Amino acid sequence: MTDKQTIFIVEDEQNILKLVSLHLKKANFDIKEFSKAEDFLNSMREQLPSAVILDLMLPDADGLEICKYLKNSSEYRDIPVIILTAKSEETDRIVGLELGADDYISKPFSPRELVARVKTVLRRYQYPAKNNDTETIGKIMTINTNRHEVIVKGETINLTTTEFNILKILLSKKGWVFTRENLLTQLWQGEKAVIDRTIDVHVKNLRKKLGEAGKFIVNVRGIGYKIEE
Repeated sequence: MTDKQTIFIVEDEQNILKLVSLHLKKANFDIKEFSKAEDFLNSMREQLPSAVILDLMLPDADGLEICKYLKNSSEYRDIPVIILTAKSEETDRIVGLELGADDYISKPFSPRELVARVKTVLRRYQYPAKNNDTETIGKIMTINTNRHEVIVKGETINLTTTEFNILKILLSKKGWVFTRENLLTQLWQGEKAVIDRTIDVHVKNLRKKLGEAGKFIVNVRGIGYKIEE
């Protein structure tokens, strides 16, 4: 029996696949390698990994569509997805984050930085729950932190772990303005490679999913965000 966490790497460039695999193995992760989306998805049905490193340009599928599928699935949505791709434009990064990716790393990359960011994402998914596990906002939204559940007007809302953790942080001090830097620090443990724009994208997604309750997340111009009833 092993306590190692398993990382699935989906990458069709064999030299990059082996490089990423080598450094993650050195960091004490178990690794499964895939060069095709079909093989990866088949394996997901047999074993759930701790995280997925996903290339966007695969021979048999669009990596963005795979990311979207995973994050819209009740079975897979809580598995961190880190996009690793040659597409380095800001618009590509934003699209990836909007589809629910937990991080976005552009090629060429530092293997040591990649390992650090994998560890950071995994820590974020272990963000501790509050003791007071249920809270109601504005009479229309209920949040249960222990059950990772958000209900708006009787409807359960499907949030990614990052979106849910942002909501938890904002709820920890209602009315308090959290700067983007503060949110980044709490979510990514001060990882310098993560940009402020990342928070804006996740908050935009969060508001959209919450529908009418999205109005409770208030943007304080030039500073950050707060929860306000």
